[in-house]
Amino acid sequence: IADDSEISTVGIGKGLNYRGYNIEDLANGCIFEEVLYLLLYKELPTKDQLTYFQEQIAENRYIPATLAEVIECVPKDSHPMDLMRTVASFLGTIEPESEENDQYKISIRLSAIFAPCLFYWYHFHKSGKRIEVDTHKSDTIAKNIIRLLKNDGKEPEELLVKTMEVSLILYAEHDFNASAYNARVTASTLSDFYSGITSAIGTLRGPLHGGANEAAIRFIKQFKTKEEAEAKLYEMYSQKKLVMGFGHRIYKNGDPRSDIIKEYSRKLTKTDQGRPDLFEISERIENIMMSEKKMHPNLDFYSASAYYQLGLPVDFFTPIFVVSRTSGWAAHIIEQRSRNKLIRPASNYIGPEPKKFSVLDMRSKI
Repeated sequence: IADDSEISTVGIGKGLNYRGYNIEDLANGCIFEEVLYLLLYKELPTKDQLTYFQEQIAENRYIPATLAEVIECVPKDSHPMDLMRTVASFLGTIEPESEENDQYKISIRLSAIFAPCLFYWYHFHKSGKRIEVDTHKSDTIAKNIIRLLKNDGKEPEELLVKTMEVSLILYAEHDFNASAYNARVTASTLSDFYSGITSAIGTLRGPLHGGANEAAIRFIKQFKTKEEAEAKLYEMYSQKKLVMGFGHRIYKNGDPRSDIIKEYSRKLTKTDQGRPDLFEISERIENIMMSEKKMHPNLDFYSASAYYQLGLPVDFFTPIFVVSRTSGWAAHIIEQRSRNKLIRPASNYIGPEPKKFSVLDMRSKI
């Protein structure tokens, strides 16, 4: 146990709760902004509070000219996570934390601006367009993402928006995961808020933390049939290779988020851009993993096919994770600051016993 926290429970009761609320209830009954508000302010908003909160988010989507210049300079072949890290760090230099620009305002600003920056960069390098990121004032973060992704002037389909909405809620918070804990370590040094978020993004960039859904879709996409996937799985078993998107260090009886996003992936198969073949292959893989290895899919596995059917570039899966998880990181930084103590763990030394020192001229030549 590293410390106390009142933000979320993982693997207790029904499996996952944010500030006491079950993840299934939140996913089924909320928009992401309600969950963001809950994580920041410890309670679900009233209707008036939510309206004002959404107005704040809409007002914070704009990209300053200096930041736009920096975004355009990020090479088109960079990993989008490098862009997200750069946005957080650079924004901290032009809109530094202060008494007026406090941790709550920065939380809202980053939650609002991350997706616009991602898609501004995407369209600038893809087609040379400097897109307008400040979409309709009534757009939720999820709807803003879909609108900026498509950039076709059309009203986004309701199912696409709802799938993104649910995904953002499911990825929002997960106790002392690697990136959240790194954010807390940074905050414990009394560093600024942006440094905590930047640390977290750098941690999430690693494929053993973020990136599992990217690996999962690349694995699934290589198969043309369910039978081909089945044969490959048994080959991987014999070689003791890891199948991404399965198992969890905490959830031993299944990730409660998996069935939720799986249902939305299933629904997406019936849309114009749906891929029922990928979903069927995913289900075959799940069934074999359960029967042969007793391993359940985690959130990343069916998020992979859901995101792919939304039309998200595969390299954008983890940056969308950032848009969502910024809410949890912010909650952890705020909580760490509220009762701060420097996080400085000790190591278990496994090096050599004390040695006798010799000056340079007395050391034997090898």
